[in-house]
Amino acid sequence: MTDAPPVLDLSGLKCPLPVLRTRKALRGLEPGAQLTILCTDPVSVIDIPHLVTQEGDRLVGQGRDDGVFSFTIEKGGA
Repeated sequence: MTDAPPVLDLSGLKCPLPVLRTRKALRGLEPGAQLTILCTDPVSVIDIPHLVTQEGDRLVGQGRDDGVFSFTIEKGGA
């Protein structure tokens, strides 16, 4: 049984803060580790996937529930 990835709740923050805080959190992870991000900023739907691609990480899941956008990211690297 695997544990759920840790959650970083960035609800209420506006661009560029969700991306900046996501980048900082991802840099602290080991390759292969996962992190779930929660955002309410609609721009995050564009910004977070772009960040993931730019950093060489992988977007494992994405969703929306009652105005909250969620992104599960797997840290890339060797």
